[in-house]
Amino acid sequence: MPSASLEQETAILGWLDQQRPAMTELLKTLVNIDSGSYNKAGVDAVGRAIEDWFEAEGISTDRVPHGEFGDCIRAHVSGGEGNRPVLLMGHRDTVFPDGEAERRPFTVEGDIAYGPGVADMKAGLVMNAFVLAAFKRFGGAPYPLIGLYTSDEEIASPSSRPVIENEAKNARVVFNAEPGRESGNVVTGRKGASFFKFLITGVPAHSGGQHQKGISAIGELAAKITELHKLTDYELGTTVNVGIVSGGNAINMVAPFAKAEVDVRFKTMEARDNVWDRITTILNTAYIPGTSCEVIESRGFLPLTQSPESKNIFDIYTQAGADLGITIGGEFTGGSADSGFTAQVGAPTVCATGPVGGRAHTPEEFMRIDTMVPRAKTVALAIMRLRA
Repeated sequence: MPSASLEQETAILGWLDQQRPAMTELLKTLVNIDSGSYNKAGVDAVGRAIEDWFEAEGISTDRVPHGEFGDCIRAHVSGGEGNRPVLLMGHRDTVFPDGEAERRPFTVEGDIAYGPGVADMKAGLVMNAFVLAAFKRFGGAPYPLIGLYTSDEEIASPSSRPVIENEAKNARVVFNAEPGRESGNVVTGRKGASFFKFLITGVPAHSGGQHQKGISAIGELAAKITELHKLTDYELGTTVNVGIVSGGNAINMVAPFAKAEVDVRFKTMEARDNVWDRITTILNTAYIPGTSCEVIESRGFLPLTQSPESKNIFDIYTQAGADLGITIGGEFTGGSADSGFTAQVGAPTVCATGPVGGRAHTPEEFMRIDTMVPRAKTVALAIMRLRA
């Protein structure tokens, strides 16, 4: 059964203890590159910076290319027997527009770092890189390690999801380095999410002279919104929110079209199936005869639920933290992440193992630099304590 020696454990943890300045420098490089999800060049530039860093550490990488979104990058560290690796995962994209990194570049005030994507989740990318390097430097891991650096999580991973699921199906364990909660906890459960857009088509007419000949797509949209919002059930943890609407061509025209964008959240796959059956009925019902409806875009996340195997990994991880003097608990969040994909294909998963941060997706986003090394050491120690 693979295991790390006390000598290797001491070497790995001791080396990580010295890496705060180097971690901070790599983090600065990554944060100061714009990498919004739709900015393929920027996301790939972050990837090249990571590849260059791995090359200097003697760690091999390869890419899964994509024409529209950023390429996925895999880093490899050998170790142990068997071919089921430990997967360290994170995404390179952010929610911020081009120019944000120049407007408010990486800054540090005491133990707090600021900048676009500093917590969500470029700090996690850095942490994973240093964990991989620690094992590479000191004899390899009990099991093979794969660092997966994806490209489009902030828009529900339309290109990365197949790569994530393919890697996770063979993974022994997944540690997803989303930011640790402000409480210091990791995430043991997340809601799944569906994001979809639909288009309603009506019949145009002059709203004064021939109003009776028109069929209002906006009227149909209003009816559908009313029915969709009725599906929210706080006790079940299911919410449906129509967040963006548009429609019509002119104030004096019966609207020939209308569009809406919808956010649906759910705790379990059963809840997802149930709410989607009801959504489908609403979309297929013409509340105003003569209108038609079409879903024109759909993507989403799966829920993260804690299986018995995931609970076992969570216990190993939190005990590793405790032995390092860190108290880490688990909590549920309504936000979604790529960890739902790994959990739903059966990989034992712990999410939010990255450095602690908060205020993600806002100009006030921050990350606690003093948590980078301790969280890296916790992941490394947990890996050394895994059992077949």
